[in-house]
Amino acid sequence: MEAPPDNDVLWARALHFQHHDGSPALQGVSLGVREGEILAVSGPRGSGKTTLLRCLSGMVRPGDGEVWFNSVPVHRMGPLGRERLRRDRFGWIDPAPVLVPELNVWENAALPLMLRGTGRRRARTAALEWLERLDVGDRARRRPHELQQAERQRVCIARALAVTPSVLFADEPTAPLHRADRAHVLRTLTSAARSHGITVVLATHDAQTAVLADRTVALLDGRRVRTVHLPPVQETAGADGAAALPGTPGTEGRAACSLSV
Repeated sequence: MEAPPDNDVLWARALHFQHHDGSPALQGVSLGVREGEILAVSGPRGSGKTTLLRCLSGMVRPGDGEVWFNSVPVHRMGPLGRERLRRDRFGWIDPAPVLVPELNVWENAALPLMLRGTGRRRARTAALEWLERLDVGDRARRRPHELQQAERQRVCIARALAVTPSVLFADEPTAPLHRADRAHVLRTLTSAARSHGITVVLATHDAQTAVLADRTVALLDGRRVRTVHLPPVQETAGADGAAALPGTPGTEGRAACSLSV
């Protein structure tokens, strides 16, 4: 068995994964992520970006291949061990905001800290700091249903950053946001990662998002490729005024690529 490189906090070799219908999601993907690096995983929708992040984070076990976090073989861990790893060392941001409706905004942002055993006062202070940085501090006592979708997504991002994870997995984290909001949130996310030494694995089909990363890995049809030419962002108003990104049915063209050697 090949040992992961010493300078890689995350390392994956020959990952394969199949959907429930038997169709391939990942076909032999290998990569390494250095500590403190911001890595963008780019490609059109359906290219395997989310599946790769889910395998790297231990949400799912790959059908074949290896995933290492530092010296820990994630691919060998059972469900409880992987759940503990995600709780204690990882952060996750979904493309759509998911909050606990019974909790107010600051309680949602502080929840992972309290689940780790952090006291309520300290967890509240950390949560409020990030809510302020993401311009939703004035919503701290509101319930999720009182917020717009873009505000809920900011709360989810604050929740992920408040725990200062070793690795933050961000799956299209700015999808529900306006273009101007995306720029501000991405600046906050990347500056927080660099100042706190957080490793970020960022899935995106937006070229303007990928350019903020230190390095980009491109996927197409579940395989690593040399280049993916992402289509330009075309914004339309969503139900609550949030921008609709490319990739919605009928709007996303096929990305051009050349296979890596």
